[in-house]
Amino acid sequence: MAPRINVKRVLLGGLVAALVINLSAITMVPAVGDQMDQALGRVGLPPLPAWSYAYFMLVSSSLGMVLVWLYAAVLPRFGPGPRTAIVVALVLWLVAYFFANVAMVVYGFMPVRLTVIGTVWGLGELVLASLVGTRLYRDA
Repeated sequence: MAPRINVKRVLLGGLVAALVINLSAITMVPAVGDQMDQALGRVGLPPLPAWSYAYFMLVSSSLGMVLVWLYAAVLPRFGPGPRTAIVVALVLWLVAYFFANVAMVVYGFMPVRLTVIGTVWGLGELVLASLVGTRLYRDA
């Protein structure tokens, strides 16, 4: 039988992973400048309102928790360490970033260049967040 998931350690590692993701998102904003506002304008939408950043921080924080929880869930099968942390990050990136971002391009909502930047950036931030956050996890 697999060991029980240590919820306290999931929360601790998840908060640290969330911090990494949120800091990454903050650094991405100046890197892409006003390209998001321009992309939204091309499809007739206004720039993102200020409150939307709170929403994105909440989503990022949730992703940090999911990263560490998923790591804890697959730990008995894959074993501890950076390899498992990276696999978990890749799975979450595929589901949460890649498919959604490609859909935005296919629908014509987002330009390819900006989407590639965000998607690749997201991969880097999730891998880093997973490596950092999962280092704090230990089974119950």
